[in-house]
Amino acid sequence: MQRIYIAGGYGVVGRAVARHIRTINQDAEIILAGRNPDKGSLLAQELGNARAAFLDIRQGQSPPELDQASLIVSTIQDPADFLIQEALAKGIAHIGITKLADELTPMLFAMQSHPPQAPIVPLGHSQAGILTLVVYHEAKSFRSIHSIGLAGHYDERDPMGPMTLEETEGFINRALIRENGIWKWVEAAKYPRSISLSNGLRVEGHPMSLLDVPSLAAVTGAPNIRFDFAIHDSIGTRAGGRASQDLYIDLEGVLLDGRFVKRRITLSDPKGQAHFTALGILLSIERILGWDGSPPAPGGFYLPETLVPLGTAMTRIEQFGIQIRREEREGEL
Repeated sequence: MQRIYIAGGYGVVGRAVARHIRTINQDAEIILAGRNPDKGSLLAQELGNARAAFLDIRQGQSPPELDQASLIVSTIQDPADFLIQEALAKGIAHIGITKLADELTPMLFAMQSHPPQAPIVPLGHSQAGILTLVVYHEAKSFRSIHSIGLAGHYDERDPMGPMTLEETEGFINRALIRENGIWKWVEAAKYPRSISLSNGLRVEGHPMSLLDVPSLAAVTGAPNIRFDFAIHDSIGTRAGGRASQDLYIDLEGVLLDGRFVKRRITLSDPKGQAHFTALGILLSIERILGWDGSPPAPGGFYLPETLVPLGTAMTRIEQFGIQIRREEREGEL
């Protein structure tokens, strides 16, 4: 039997991951790990074949529940890479969602000394890789892409875990962007971008070092790429409903038929950011464990674009209620 160990398993995102798992798989055992396991007891009962367990990564003690784990899903900050080191030592697959572009080096060096026996997947991307996968899918219709402007809008009415809230200032402190083919580290507060919303309003965003930027540079070759974070009322809130999680993709480039176009893709999850992020994690879980009908993924270092089939991703996005709208107009570079 497969065992999935979710660090932060009864938190905002971890809870959504556990429920997504149960939506498509009834057999895997789920461990909901955190410092206050009593808080996970009701969720464990709801899920079935699940239990809460104590975890405090600050203590540096290996949890006994890891001994039979197939996969660690870490939704918490792990500044010492404790769970990654445990995964490498024990041959367990690992998904983490908190590492930004300037935080991957220790992990990469650790894998040189201890080659992973199971998949290691950093998903420090917007919505755990979904944005990158959608852009990659859209890029298939382009001959060349000149610029990729990405934006994630956070609605303050959308619940966010306390650890994420504490780290928000650090997320937008120093950012990696690509300009005219050159990599730049910029001070986010001094590098704003005006972003047009779906209703014609404009908001100011600031760049973040999400992994979407280097991922998309690698798969598209676009010389201009940045991801910006903005706070504003969401599409759901403005429509009088619950807060949604909204992502905006602006592509400029030459299509396969030779036309230069500007394409806007809007992604909106009416159930909010935790539901959206958990879906991105689920896509990687399915492929790692072989739930998609193919053999489980072999050991190695993966990113969403090297792990998750695009067809599978787009199908799941539709199944889980993500709304996608595309607008396009022709122009000149």
